[in-house]
Amino acid sequence: MADVTVTNNTAASRFEVKLDGDTAFAEYRLKPGHIILPHTVVPDAFAGKGVAGALAVAAFGYARQNGLLVIPTCPFMSAWVKKHPEQQDIVDPSCKETLGI
Repeated sequence: MADVTVTNNTAASRFEVKLDGDTAFAEYRLKPGHIILPHTVVPDAFAGKGVAGALAVAAFGYARQNGLLVIPTCPFMSAWVKKHPEQQDIVDPSCKETLGI
């Protein structure tokens, strides 16, 4: 995996990675005590570069740094957190049964 730089575009409420004119992103919505992760888009040009995982790491890292519980409604984020038990402690308890974690 190449080094991937993720930025937090607060104006658009999304974490972003830019590459050769394309943008991959993970949208988020903030509500008191929570971050909702509803949608992730990774163009084909980013395939195999670790971009989707970097977006997930950034989103969960932001949540942890800010004391937020994560509500991963995006299918990618839901699948990602299932594979990363070290991040499951910050998943909102109301989501854990649905996710099977």
